[in-house]
Amino acid sequence: MDRKKVRLYAVTDRSFLKPGEQLRDVVEKLLRAGVTCVQLREKKAEDKDFLEEAIALKEVCHHYHVPLIINDRPDIAKKAGADGVHIGLSDMKIEKAREYLGENYLIGGSVHNVEEALRAQKSGADYIGCGAVFGSSTKTDVTELSIEELKNICQSVQIPVVAIGGINEQNIGQLADTGIDGVAVVSALFAAEDKEAATRRLLDKMGASKRKTALTIAGSDASGGAGIQADIKTMTVHGVYAMSAITALTAQNTTGVYGIEKVSPDFLGNQLDCIFTDIYPDAVKIGMLASADLVKVTAEKLQKYQAKHVILDPVMLSTSGTRLMQEEAIQVMQEELFPLAELITPNIPEMEVLIGRKISCKADIEQAAKTFCQRYHCAVLCKGGHRMQDANDYFYGTEGAHWLYGERIENPNTHGTGCTLSSAIASNLAMGYGLLEAVKRAKDYLTGALSAQLSLGKGAGPLDHGWKGTIG
Repeated sequence: MDRKKVRLYAVTDRSFLKPGEQLRDVVEKLLRAGVTCVQLREKKAEDKDFLEEAIALKEVCHHYHVPLIINDRPDIAKKAGADGVHIGLSDMKIEKAREYLGENYLIGGSVHNVEEALRAQKSGADYIGCGAVFGSSTKTDVTELSIEELKNICQSVQIPVVAIGGINEQNIGQLADTGIDGVAVVSALFAAEDKEAATRRLLDKMGASKRKTALTIAGSDASGGAGIQADIKTMTVHGVYAMSAITALTAQNTTGVYGIEKVSPDFLGNQLDCIFTDIYPDAVKIGMLASADLVKVTAEKLQKYQAKHVILDPVMLSTSGTRLMQEEAIQVMQEELFPLAELITPNIPEMEVLIGRKISCKADIEQAAKTFCQRYHCAVLCKGGHRMQDANDYFYGTEGAHWLYGERIENPNTHGTGCTLSSAIASNLAMGYGLLEAVKRAKDYLTGALSAQLSLGKGAGPLDHGWKGTIG
């Protein structure tokens, strides 16, 4: 049993389901948020219903590459094609379960002391569940296991150890130094109002999400100044673990764009599935999406996985003037992606396209941002540098309307400024800053990257993304 797979082990309890709610749908929410193992426990179901539920859960668990364990029923596990079985040592011997299932199934056993743990290990258990560490809200006939005995068990065995029994957000910290590999949780997940948020908080408290993560969905820049290369550099220096889904390959450098090869929508979707089902991003930055089909699959996947902190940089033109987005794609982006975004970061030419109005002064920017926010129901950061001959940007959203003044840096090397700013905003959101503060911090970072006066290439060169080292 991979120790990482027992980090957050969800044990089902359909008594917490609301009217009309399906267990499969609830389990998928938990998996999407980061649950690493699922145990199907059905004490009262008929065999036929138990098997049907197991088959349904196996499909969703395997989609997220998470093992499904069946409680107490090796026969159901085998018929459903589940990954294993968890048994109470008083209910069945591990050797008997192994004989029935063979070597390709996982077997876990419930233990209450060091002696039972050693016996389970010797019998061939792949992992053990130890409890009840804090009593239990779902069982009345349990014996509590002391923290000291839990430590002794962890020190005595070589197989993964999972703590179970009454574990919740308030007491999980008491298990930090015991040596356990994971926790098994019932009501703290299934009874939670917001199950995905509860999952992520438990993972945070388990130390599984200390390193924040961010995803860039964008095109590749062969010269490294913009696109995913700029995004990854920016995220990395902010101390955030960066991931990327590539939408297009471009042949470009500081003098212009000389070729674009789009990826297929299916392949982009495949990339996003791989990312969201394994390392869930704390924030998402979206850049170049050249076609309507790429916009649609991006929106579909972000909605499916309920992506959070989505920052959309509507890349329509390159710095050198090359058109990077089809007309149809712009319309689809407005209809399908804008509703999913927390913030959109157009420059003035892009803002003019999006609202259908010319912008020539600060008052125009203010009115355009207000119109934009009312129309699309998300915050907007209108970047003024392209036309206003200053470094002032205008933020409009639920945190109010704010001019964000900045020092204009005399530097002809501005390749990738929009990519860099939006990635810095996403990085700050991933680290827990509020939206307006994230924008302010990103703007300061961009100013520093320009002020470093990096000079590379024969045209509009790149910024110095690493001007301050790691700043997270």
